[in-house]
Amino acid sequence: MEIVFEKVTKNYGPINVFQDLDLKIAPGDFVFVTGPSGSGKTTLIKLILNQIKPSSGDVLINGVAINHLRSKNEIDKIRRKIGVVFQDYQLINDLTIEENIALNLDIVNYPQNKIPSRIDEVIKMVKLQHRHFLFPSQLSGGELQRACLARALSIEPEVILADEPTGNLDAANAWNLLKIFKDINKKLKTTIIMTTHNPDFVDSLNEKVIKLGKTEHETS
Repeated sequence: MEIVFEKVTKNYGPINVFQDLDLKIAPGDFVFVTGPSGSGKTTLIKLILNQIKPSSGDVLINGVAINHLRSKNEIDKIRRKIGVVFQDYQLINDLTIEENIALNLDIVNYPQNKIPSRIDEVIKMVKLQHRHFLFPSQLSGGELQRACLARALSIEPEVILADEPTGNLDAANAWNLLKIFKDINKKLKTTIIMTTHNPDFVDSLNEKVIKLGKTEHETS
């Protein structure tokens, strides 16, 4: 999945977040999105998900300007190719981890007869064997975030958007999660777009970086 921003400007009332932002993310890229608080990292994620619209410019996914789509079916078709990992988990507390993943698969109409084996697959990918029958309240922060990643992976996405996924984790769990993301990118060729405040992550991997700021935008 190719993601392109063409001269994207985003304002919230009098506050300008982006001004003529241009960027291109190719299929299979691993991309860090960095910048100070308020620089637009989460806004960038929401624009890709078409949860908000740019004030001007276009967000293109595989050549389609999604901000101009009006059909819910067209929007849903694109979103079903995107997995999302949130800093605050957003798991349903009264469902087990397995049930949370199953619900996600139900939403995208994943074949019912393949759901159990798909859950087993993604649970193994994130190293949560023997924990999937527990409820969110019974897991540690690191386990919760890996459960969120399993949920995102379950739909076989082309892209995973991870919004500060290590923000609530200690150093050991944060590095462990980063390694899992990197393995997924390498083995499955899934595009990873991760917002982060952690410069050590960026320095440790020779990957593309999108730097957001109040007055300038750089890609490297």
